[in-house]
Amino acid sequence: MESTENALNWFEIAVNDISRAKKFYETVFGIEMHSDDMMGMKMAVFVTDDSTGKVSGALVQSDMHKPSADGVTIYLNGNPDLDLSLGRVNGAGGKVLLPKTLVNEDVGYMAFFMDTEGNKIGLHSRN
Repeated sequence: MESTENALNWFEIAVNDISRAKKFYETVFGIEMHSDDMMGMKMAVFVTDDSTGKVSGALVQSDMHKPSADGVTIYLNGNPDLDLSLGRVNGAGGKVLLPKTLVNEDVGYMAFFMDTEGNKIGLHSRN
C-alpha cells in the first residue's frame, strides 16, 4: 500500500434486518441508500462518487455477517458537525453511547452510538 492510497477500501456493517438498518442509517444521516442483492447478500450501499477515490461501504445481511458491539470500530463521517447526526440516533431507534467528545483541536470530535442491529459505530467530525 502506498502512502497516497486509502488505508480503507470498503467497509461492511453487519445487520440482521436490512430494511430496519437501512431506515436507521438513512434517518440518522439524512441520505438515501441504494439496495442491492449480491452473491446471496442483501445490501444497502452508502452512495459515493467512485471517481473521487473516497471510501464507501454497505450494510450487509448474510449468514457470514453478524452484528457486534465488540468487533472492529469504524468511524463514519459526521461532518459538518456530528451533533446533527448524533441528535437523530435515539429517535431512529439507536442509542448514543458516548456523546460528542473533543479528541483535541487538531483531530476534532468523536462519539459512539449503538445502531438498531447491535453494532457500536463511531462518528467523527472536525466541529
